[in-house]
Amino acid sequence: MQAILSNARFPHYGQISVPLPIPDEQYDRIIRMLQAMEMGDAVKRDCQIDVAPEEYPILQRLEMTEVNLDELDYLIKRLDSFIEDEIIQFQAMAEKLDLSDIKDFINLTFCCQKATVISDFSDLEEVGKWHFLTLNPGCDAETLEHVNGERVAIGLIRHGAGTVTPYGVVYDNGMQMLHLYQGGAFPDYDYNSAVLGVKMTSRYEPEREEAYFQLPMPARRVERFLQRAGLIPDDSCLEDAYDILPSAVADAIRMEEESLESLNEMAEAISRLDRKELPKLAAAVLLARAEGAGQIKALAENLADFDFVPDVKTPEEYGRYMIRESGRFEYDGELHEFYNYQKYGEQRIRREEGSFNAYGYICYRGAASLQEILSMDKLRQPGFQMRGME
Repeated sequence: MQAILSNARFPHYGQISVPLPIPDEQYDRIIRMLQAMEMGDAVKRDCQIDVAPEEYPILQRLEMTEVNLDELDYLIKRLDSFIEDEIIQFQAMAEKLDLSDIKDFINLTFCCQKATVISDFSDLEEVGKWHFLTLNPGCDAETLEHVNGERVAIGLIRHGAGTVTPYGVVYDNGMQMLHLYQGGAFPDYDYNSAVLGVKMTSRYEPEREEAYFQLPMPARRVERFLQRAGLIPDDSCLEDAYDILPSAVADAIRMEEESLESLNEMAEAISRLDRKELPKLAAAVLLARAEGAGQIKALAENLADFDFVPDVKTPEEYGRYMIRESGRFEYDGELHEFYNYQKYGEQRIRREEGSFNAYGYICYRGAASLQEILSMDKLRQPGFQMRGME
């Protein structure tokens, strides 16, 4: 999706086409381009929408108005995660409520699912069941099967006070607008299945807005979100809101001691791993007795230097895996009873200095020591000097 933006105060700068949602890898470049056109502020609405994303016709109401770039990006992320029926509900309710402000559009995304929109009245049974599902989103298939859809549909048509829109006849079902977004920090919303969701609150001003960060995020976006919330990191507290991490990794994070920067760097390193490698990272954390985001980050960056066999718990199971499944040996099933899996497993474990934990068997085979790996985060800290260089 694309939006074409310009600076209403300085039209001679021309126009810029911005991809939406903005890919993380393009975010910094787009901000720099907008700032070169004297717009793109973190808080102010200074980007005029000349052409709104055509995928959502209702957003044409924003054309020739000024918006904030991050507000626009957040709105499109919300809509991009909607199924087709939700998009219809959103557009029909925006038409019914005559919305034209981006803050109202954002807030509508959190409640439009309560509305019923009918674009085809030819099958009243289907219409009624769809309306019943809208009112009862947790309804199971057995309950729905016993619903008289036609009766429900006729009752809706007679008493529902529908409004005709270009997207169908919409019934608001008593929907009330939720004003979750007030123009500062954005409501928590995980668009890309974040590695780590973090909530930041003011240590000294509890009434100040909370800010949510779905990590990893571009550093520039983190700075702008802090500015939107009016939070100062040194005067704020961090809390873990949610994560995709195995418990061993999550437990090793010392949230009360971490900075947003260190958590973001850790999440960035973990995001480069395949999801299937997360148990391996957890096993490495236990093996190395890692503590803190910096050490977890260092392990994630060096995870290729670990050998990991998931779900094995004993030397015998490890020996059996190595002989029969690892591909390092030509296994002959007819000689099965002559293999001493336990003895071979014990020999390898002693040689590799590996260990078992809740995730399986793991050993480290890198050139640097594990202690050196864990110390890498300290080498990057501001003000750190190696001996001999003071």
